[in-house]
Amino acid sequence: MVIGLDCAAPELVFERWTDELPHLKRLIYSGVSGRLRSTDPPITVPAWASMVTSKDPGQLGFYGFRNRVRYGYGGNRIVDSTDLREPTVWDILGKHGLRSIVIGVPPSYPPKPIRGCLISCFLTPDRSYPHTFPAKLAKEIEREVGAYQFDVDNFRTHDVGSLLERIYEMTRIRFATARYLIQNKPWDFFMMVEMGTDRIHHAFWHYMDEQHVLYRSSPYKDAIREYYRFVDREIGQLLELVDDDTVVMVVSDHGAKRMDGGFCINEWLIRQGLLKLKKPVNQPTPLTPELVDWKQTRAWGYGGYYGRLCINVKGREPHGIVPRSRYEWLRNRIVRELRTMKDEKGNPFKTRVIKPERKYVVTRNIPPDLLIYFGDLYWRSVGSVGMGSLFVYENDTGPDGANHDYEGIFIAAKKGAPVRDEPRALNRLHLMDVAPTILREFGIPRRKGMQGKTIPIRLGPHPDIKKTRP
Repeated sequence: MVIGLDCAAPELVFERWTDELPHLKRLIYSGVSGRLRSTDPPITVPAWASMVTSKDPGQLGFYGFRNRVRYGYGGNRIVDSTDLREPTVWDILGKHGLRSIVIGVPPSYPPKPIRGCLISCFLTPDRSYPHTFPAKLAKEIEREVGAYQFDVDNFRTHDVGSLLERIYEMTRIRFATARYLIQNKPWDFFMMVEMGTDRIHHAFWHYMDEQHVLYRSSPYKDAIREYYRFVDREIGQLLELVDDDTVVMVVSDHGAKRMDGGFCINEWLIRQGLLKLKKPVNQPTPLTPELVDWKQTRAWGYGGYYGRLCINVKGREPHGIVPRSRYEWLRNRIVRELRTMKDEKGNPFKTRVIKPERKYVVTRNIPPDLLIYFGDLYWRSVGSVGMGSLFVYENDTGPDGANHDYEGIFIAAKKGAPVRDEPRALNRLHLMDVAPTILREFGIPRRKGMQGKTIPIRLGPHPDIKKTRP
């Protein structure tokens, strides 16, 4: 059984609030736990896909929610399940005759056939679109549980009171659906992902964190804390439905941290003489292809929780001007400038820059030319122009108080294992370790090409596998 909490923060689970989360605490103190290094980049869609395949984003061929589909200046495409061509753990288990229940693991829209049943992820537009396998499961869920919710409508809003209610309702019905399926469908493997942890971090982190640049006294100071308690209770109810021999993992795709602000990547490129607009822009404006003088532009970037920079290469992009012979020279210049950049106070900005071909085993499809983590991920990338500054403290796509962090959580324990006096902490865990560890629990060898190692989660003898639960 794998319970996924999108964006769960290790410092909250393992340090600050452990005693307030009794069900998670019991798993921590009866099994193994540790910080789980995410993918590069630590972004929801490639991260969950990487977790369940043990392949990196380069092998998967997608590097974020939106990816270039051709060497042009627009037309980025949102990832969906058709882009995931590597076998997932439930695909592999199905080939060995084992049934799975899968709920909300990105990217799983549109739903693909599996041996078992599946509900698609937060990328699903709404319930009018096919979102279950088998298809008839959708009506059964609505009849037996209620109107399933894939995500909240808008988590970047100033109406945080309404948002909080919607996050709770989404989470309540997701766990209710999980309980229903566990009790009424045959299964050997179960995995779900709850998106509420991600949404509540982005919307409420600045109310909780006194170090946040936007912190102010608010009745929502404990909103995240109370929500974690709520999720812990929901996990407890779920665990009551499985036997003591069930191995339970609680994982997250990445962590969360405060967002100090945004770095305006395209404003920086303009000042560096690498990006040229057709005419000046004096108010915040999304960068669109129509604004850019491509015949005088050598590089442009995209906003998001990390920065993506593309180079306008001659013979590759429609109006490319950078000769291939100068491509690496220009990349190195940009890397050097970004790494030595100072913040507004003249302090080192601690920016990390990644060349995709050096990070991944292969680079399928079209990766960014550079991946950039601004300010040690305390700063997001802002793609708009006309901001008037390189450093801004309001997000250009709506209110947002948190950024993604490099490490998520990993907890694994047999449900009935005895509780110890101290937790057993594991180090150097990577998200890609999860898939081969799951397969090992079913006595199935890791597949060729999987990058992760198996995590030592058993403290005693390995029991026989129990086939297909009622």
